[in-house]
Amino acid sequence: MQAKETLFADLVQGRAQQFQVPLYQRTYSWTDKQLSQLWNDILEQAELLGSGESASTHFLGSVVLAPSPQNEATFPRWLVVDGQQRLTTLSLALAAIRDHVAGAHPDEAERIEEEYLVNKRKTGDDHFRLLPTQADRSRFAAHICGAEATPALSGGVANAYQFFRRKLAAVGDPAAAQDVFRIEQAITSRLTLVAVTAERGDNVHRIFESLNNTGLKLSQADLLRNYLFMRLPTRGEHLYESRWLPLQASLGNDELEQLMWLQLVLDGDDRVRRQDLYTAQQQRFERGESDEAAIEAYIRELHRHSVLFRRILHPEEEPDHAVRAHLHRLNNWQAQVTYPALLLLLDRREQGMLDSSETARALSYIESFLVRRMICRVPTNNLNRIFQSLPGQLPRDLPVADGLHQLLSADNRFWPDDGELREKIRTAPFYQYGRWHQRKAVLQRLEESHEHPEPVDFAAAQLTIEHVMPQSPGDEWLRMLGADTVDGESAEDLHARLQHTLGNLTLTAVNSELSNRPFERKQDLLVGSHLEMNRRIAATASWGSKEILARADELADRAVGLWPAPLPGAGRAERSRDWQLMHQVLAALPHGTWTSYGDLAAFIGSGAQAVGNHLGGTAGIPRAYRVLTVDGKVADGFRWAPGDAGADVRARLTADGIHFTGSGAADPAQRLTADDLALLLAGNDDEADGEATAQHSGEPGQDDQTRAGRFFRQLAADDSPETVKAVHSLFARWEALGGWIGHGAGRVTTSAFLMLGKPGTAGRGIWPLTLYPGSGRGGTAEVVFQYLAARDPFTDRALRAELLRRLNELDGIEIPEGKLELRPNIRLSLLENDLNLELLAKTLSWFKDHWDHRAAS
Repeated sequence: MQAKETLFADLVQGRAQQFQVPLYQRTYSWTDKQLSQLWNDILEQAELLGSGESASTHFLGSVVLAPSPQNEATFPRWLVVDGQQRLTTLSLALAAIRDHVAGAHPDEAERIEEEYLVNKRKTGDDHFRLLPTQADRSRFAAHICGAEATPALSGGVANAYQFFRRKLAAVGDPAAAQDVFRIEQAITSRLTLVAVTAERGDNVHRIFESLNNTGLKLSQADLLRNYLFMRLPTRGEHLYESRWLPLQASLGNDELEQLMWLQLVLDGDDRVRRQDLYTAQQQRFERGESDEAAIEAYIRELHRHSVLFRRILHPEEEPDHAVRAHLHRLNNWQAQVTYPALLLLLDRREQGMLDSSETARALSYIESFLVRRMICRVPTNNLNRIFQSLPGQLPRDLPVADGLHQLLSADNRFWPDDGELREKIRTAPFYQYGRWHQRKAVLQRLEESHEHPEPVDFAAAQLTIEHVMPQSPGDEWLRMLGADTVDGESAEDLHARLQHTLGNLTLTAVNSELSNRPFERKQDLLVGSHLEMNRRIAATASWGSKEILARADELADRAVGLWPAPLPGAGRAERSRDWQLMHQVLAALPHGTWTSYGDLAAFIGSGAQAVGNHLGGTAGIPRAYRVLTVDGKVADGFRWAPGDAGADVRARLTADGIHFTGSGAADPAQRLTADDLALLLAGNDDEADGEATAQHSGEPGQDDQTRAGRFFRQLAADDSPETVKAVHSLFARWEALGGWIGHGAGRVTTSAFLMLGKPGTAGRGIWPLTLYPGSGRGGTAEVVFQYLAARDPFTDRALRAELLRRLNELDGIEIPEGKLELRPNIRLSLLENDLNLELLAKTLSWFKDHWDHRAAS
């Protein structure tokens, strides 16, 4: 890198050039605080210019530049790695000066524009010397083009421009503009910058990270966004427009950071802290897949989760009434600690793993868990840990709501049962525990349980908590209490014991009027209340210890009904690991395949480290040595378990049919993912196949045409026109062979089957390929070897192996023999190659010939 001190004028003046703020940068974020500080520095330099003093210039900060991938010899383009806030602000200040003097000095206004703001002979985006990130581009361009009066302009860029217009208006008369031109001179020739210029090949992202201690400190979300888009050289613009900008618009920066953290938690990282979010997610990418497809899939999943997260933040956006009511109450409770569980439930519902009624039931357990613990004075210091670990601990063998109920009921979760709840409602000083809004929420929910035909609008009502027996009782109250004392307890002691219990508390809008008045006066005020609980208190003849305890019991009955109890005897909550399932899937690994610690961990719902520890410490696990790192290497800490053979690991892998690349890594084509592992144990029973066939059985008709249209629309959304054309051609060739195209009934993502057999004979047809649109990663054709293994004549492994050999003749396809038991994928984009399309058509013809021969015999 090269570093030199420079002035703004020297940096931007001269030949046509452009400074581009890359996608990964945050939007313009200077506020009046930073603008005022800069303005004072500018005025100070302008005054020195006016006085003729030759004082030193003012150092503004650094600007880090790197050659843009779009750089041209005749039109240099630079990426602004750091310093975009300064460059944007100075450009807006000069635009404001231009517009301020334009009426009286149009030639000077034109000079300012051409020297600092635009490339006069360029058009489109190239017209601007500074090109901000997409979110700011249109507003910035409007001001640079002179649209200062446009009312639609708002946001940080517009605020900065208007700030300078206001300050310039206060400086003096535009007709006598010497003061304004001195301000221009101060900006362009009295503010110094250190310009750091990187060269091609420099790690720009590392430079950016190292500069995070200057200017406005970057948040974890800023850093992660930068990391993501620096790794999207070809898909960045599209993803930024289609996914990131809507995501950024729907959530504030803090909310976006929280969502990124939640996604990590849902992915199984139950110990990550929010302040470590960037480092943790970066490490996840670097341990696993980190190509553009993986980054894109992460952003798409983040975008999908953002819709669900907004429902947690804004429950009014939730369509289901019961779920919405629970989310509202949890929102009012300020239960951010539960967000991992809430997002998990909404995500599982979207995936079809539970319906809205089951989601509401699960939410009722979370609400009850919080409320019962608060009433029973259970400390809250472990709630973060409980809910952050919940996604990784949820039992896999139970429905989601039941699993959540069991998990929260564990002995080490401290969810009070009915007996403890009743006791604490009678005796605990409820008013002195929890937060005020939580105490109010409990009383509000108890009131709502009366289901009054004209319920109170709690959002509009200014209700506060009132002690029926006052905190400072007068003589009349103490005489009433004295009649209830036993075993030498004084009236004062009885008052101290009962005054803050739930039985003595209610909600009212006339707290000051009730105050310390005698009970008879309070009755007169409460009897006209719109709250059912107050009318019941007013109907009581007196208010002593017996009445308070009786009301406590009545409220306890309601509480038990509102907030479900934990399950008895649930034991302790532990991370859900099914080691037996892991042993089974390792035993089922086909010859010539390997898997990774991460794939295995994802399959059983554990962590990669835990899997490694178990494999290294447990003897007799079949094929444990075939578990490698994600890049196909033997783990540095690998050790044979006690009692296992200690042979050379690579020799064992080679003997098992694993091939190695030139770098010594296991062939990635032979790796089995978590989905592949699931298929190994899923089986291929007739019921599952019959269900699949039923989706496309029957004569092709209007519904089939509708599904076909949806299939090609989804395919066109992520694949090139050439790929779509090739798929149309493939379907035409298949139909010319006598086959037909069936389409899956999926409402979200559909599919297409290359079918043989008479339409309408569900379960008797056969298909070699299932085609899927890409959902962001490009369409694929699934070769259904596993399904064919149960269908004559392809129960003969030799025929399936011949099908594999023929497919591997296509350029770009190399399916390992170990995947003959699975359903490997082929990228549909490979069919853009005419020779590949021709070879696949011949392979399908061979497939049909063998099916026809079987049918004839």
